[in-house]
Amino acid sequence: MAYFSKLPHGIRTTLITLTWFPVLYTLSNHVYQPCQITGMSMTPTFNPGTETMSNDVALVQKFNLKKPSSLHRGDVIMFRSPQDPEKLLTKRVVGLQGDVIATKTPPYPRPQATIPRNHLWVEGDNMFHSVDSNNFGPISQALVIGKVVGIIWPISRFGTDISEGGRDARKTNENLQVKSLDDIK
Repeated sequence: MAYFSKLPHGIRTTLITLTWFPVLYTLSNHVYQPCQITGMSMTPTFNPGTETMSNDVALVQKFNLKKPSSLHRGDVIMFRSPQDPEKLLTKRVVGLQGDVIATKTPPYPRPQATIPRNHLWVEGDNMFHSVDSNNFGPISQALVIGKVVGIIWPISRFGTDISEGGRDARKTNENLQVKSLDDIK
């Protein structure tokens, strides 16, 4: 430690900073990560001021998501697009494995869809500007990279409630558009 204190101040600061990189890397890749939400598919929950072209920054929880019971109807998730895995999408979970969903036809080819094991039905809150499960069907839970827990930027929207969804968000189990297997039996 005596050797460390003899180093010039700039080198000491650099070494201390470098020791934090593994910690920050681990936190952002496995625990929580800030992510920018772009596009209009989740308006007005995210990016309500689309006329200003501002994008919300959300905090995404990345741990404890592999079990089917870790996600619930109404959760907002970030996942890899089943059509283009390089692209990340943000949508609301509308159906879980075993649920029977009344789809929005078109574009979905059938009036109902039963969600397979370890899959989710996701939809954007702004149904007129969303490419979601009504286009590509249920998504594998393996595509989920995180659960959005809140808005952290802009400061004026910090802590905004994201649980309800926007005007067009489907309200699960209120109007029987989503039925779980327990409801059917």
